[in-house]
Amino acid sequence: MMFPIQVVFAENNFWGRSISAISASTDPESYGGFGPFVPGFETIPYDDLKALEKAISDPNTAAFMVEPIQGEAGVVVPRDGYLKGVQELCKKYNVLFIADEVQSGLGRTGELLAHYHEGVRPDLVILGKALSGGVYPASAVLCDDHVMLVIRPGQHGSTYGGNPVACRAAIEALKVIDDEGLVQNSAAMGKLLMSKLQTLPKDVVTMVRGRGLFCAIVINPKFDAWKVCNRLLHNGLLSKNTHGDIIRFTPPLCINKEQVSDDRGGFRHHHSDHPRGRGGDRHRLIAVQIEEASDIIIRTIQEVAAEHK
Repeated sequence: MMFPIQVVFAENNFWGRSISAISASTDPESYGGFGPFVPGFETIPYDDLKALEKAISDPNTAAFMVEPIQGEAGVVVPRDGYLKGVQELCKKYNVLFIADEVQSGLGRTGELLAHYHEGVRPDLVILGKALSGGVYPASAVLCDDHVMLVIRPGQHGSTYGGNPVACRAAIEALKVIDDEGLVQNSAAMGKLLMSKLQTLPKDVVTMVRGRGLFCAIVINPKFDAWKVCNRLLHNGLLSKNTHGDIIRFTPPLCINKEQVSDDRGGFRHHHSDHPRGRGGDRHRLIAVQIEEASDIIIRTIQEVAAEHK
């Protein structure tokens, strides 16, 4: 007799756009207009060990899949001890602990993998995005043999799985991360960035959160984060909005101390020789030092606020 199998996910997750990924989503913008969805998925509140234990105590639960730091939700960092609690509960109920490190992994948070901050060891780890240094699509699933060998050779695959170019790009990207000390650099530069963001006025920025170079600010709801991001781009700062009032910042891991602490202040402006659009306007590229980011954010929000008066 076959018993229904369930997989548990945290609310506000983001795994991607496939039918399985959006079946686990609680965001209408992700799953709206699609279906039918994959059965057997249950969602629980993030950073809630009581809810997790209640869900996975079901003997038919196969796994709990979670982001060590939720990215698309707005760089949501769980309380200290959450991942340790997850690991203990998963072991107690014989449930696989799956960590999605696609956004948070490979140095982004100041550790090679975000779950290292709590010293845990998930049963499976998912990597992507930065795995290839951004030059070629690549992703990977890491796990021990007792999990991996459940699928025998030839039982599962995809047309472009194991692409040799992607594998080579990933090998070189990992080598760069190690050789250039990007994990340590992310930790040091992230502390500086967070200290700058903490100085933002509290009547405009209601919260600052993050780890390493994975940061976000929550702005006053009267401002539209999308409009603020567009204005930030116009003023020379690339950012990404999410959920209306959250703006995320993910500077390159290779940013150095000279760029962060340039005593000249201001911005360095560079002009390319490539025309933009039919009008032939020059496209301006602006490299922003971290200590100036807070000034750009404040000035940008003030501009947006003035337009609403």
